[in-house]
Amino acid sequence: MKKRIVYPIIAVAILLSTVSFKSDFFEIAKQIEIFTTMFKELNMNYVDETNPAELMDTAIKAMLDDLDPYTKYWNEQDVEASKIRNAGEYTGIGASVKTIKDKIIIMEPYKDYPADKAGLKAGDEIIQIGDIKVTDFKEDAGELLKGASGTKVDITYKRQGETKTTVLTREEIEVDAVPFYTLLDDNAGYIVLSKFNSKASSETIDALKDLKAKGADKIILDLRGNPGGLLSEAINVTNIFVPKGELITTTKSVVKKYNKEYYTKKDPVDIEIPLVVLVNGRSASASEIVAGGIQDLDRGIVIGARSFGKGLVQRPKKLTYGTQLKITISRYYTPSGRCIQALDYWNRDKNNNAVRIDEKDFKAFKTKNGRTVYDGGGIQPDIALETSKFSKITTALLKSDAIFGYATKYYYSHQLKKAEDFKFTDTDYEDFKTYVKKGDFNFETQTEKSFKKSLEVAKKEKLDSDISSSYDALLASIKKSKEKALDTHKKEIINQLTDEIIKRYFYKEGLYNYYVKNNPEVNKAQEILNNKGKYQEILK
Repeated sequence: MKKRIVYPIIAVAILLSTVSFKSDFFEIAKQIEIFTTMFKELNMNYVDETNPAELMDTAIKAMLDDLDPYTKYWNEQDVEASKIRNAGEYTGIGASVKTIKDKIIIMEPYKDYPADKAGLKAGDEIIQIGDIKVTDFKEDAGELLKGASGTKVDITYKRQGETKTTVLTREEIEVDAVPFYTLLDDNAGYIVLSKFNSKASSETIDALKDLKAKGADKIILDLRGNPGGLLSEAINVTNIFVPKGELITTTKSVVKKYNKEYYTKKDPVDIEIPLVVLVNGRSASASEIVAGGIQDLDRGIVIGARSFGKGLVQRPKKLTYGTQLKITISRYYTPSGRCIQALDYWNRDKNNNAVRIDEKDFKAFKTKNGRTVYDGGGIQPDIALETSKFSKITTALLKSDAIFGYATKYYYSHQLKKAEDFKFTDTDYEDFKTYVKKGDFNFETQTEKSFKKSLEVAKKEKLDSDISSSYDALLASIKKSKEKALDTHKKEIINQLTDEIIKRYFYKEGLYNYYVKNNPEVNKAQEILNNKGKYQEILK
């Protein structure tokens, strides 16, 4: 007998009440009525037993996927996780992990936290947590690692093919927004701001004041790899270096109430100290608001590579049963009027991919001093460095874990006592290229994906025998092109390999200490800050 279906009348009523101001009210009501009647008929009459919750989950995700990557449905666990990220504290193992098929990979253990104390290292594959095998757990196995502070859990893991066990004691983990800062030899203060949680501005202020007390007379603010966070903290961090009352960002939307201007509201800490902001292709959202504000107000110099271009504003909206909808409500604009968003998800190409503005269509804007800057998504630095870039091949290598995997291989085959002794040689790079070619790393180009789709269609139409030789020749050409790309983008790839390898031996703190002596972006920042004439010339 079929289950009785109770379809979401309450949710429909709530939705209707919240959208009644829209001009397309009737169309919305009509489509909701169609959906609810279809949902009922499907569940009552389908040939096999259906799961209403799974069907609805699929429907919601499919609907949101057609909008943009940031509009998401959050269940109760997701809502709680969001609160933890913003608060900067959570209970757990003190490591970043990645769930891949039937195992959990330790991506980075944090120094002196539970995973590190238990002896776990990057690259370890957790296969059992307590009595539960990861392969038998159908949901997110990473949830098994969470638990109350002080509780213990047995961990079984694989390392380099060998099965090992350890006991891990969970702790309260405090996530610092500023994990590192130090005074460099030339009296430049170096501050790493890694996330915009609720402590971002207060920790940056503390770091700045401490560095100035120690003699810092110039500042390098490192936002590379910072994915963003709270808008309020982006304003507050910018406010540290600019006066009260300055416009930092504007949000624009078709919904008028979301059209807002955000100004600095506090007294600054220092509006005179020379400042360089470092960004790269993984600096996003709040990081771009800070970098864009500093650049447009001519308060400092931006060095690195064009930032990610995440200029869409999300706001959580409460739904029933403790769930939420994280919905894109507007776009961010810099003080000069540049839109930060890089990809257009609403005017897609023929393959349904979001499009990026062509460089020839970039529009010019003026900074406070009259300097010309351009839109195009993200923040284009005043000084661009090759090592900061994330080309398509580098991004693919990172996504496929080829760089992560090689770093693991390197760690277990090389001794390294001091970070300053590290040098990734040409021979090492050739070894990396061989590793990539031999490994099963799925870093397909868009061209490859298109060709494969075409071959699948050809097979259905029984035409594959006629085109197989041409197809193989094309793939061979693409393979050569990818191998060439490994050489073309050698500098940026080595930069990523260096970061990953140094962390294996000396943790994140060791990587930051390595940066202050060996990192091209930090070195360039020091060069500019120590040349007052050049610094002022760039800002004119």
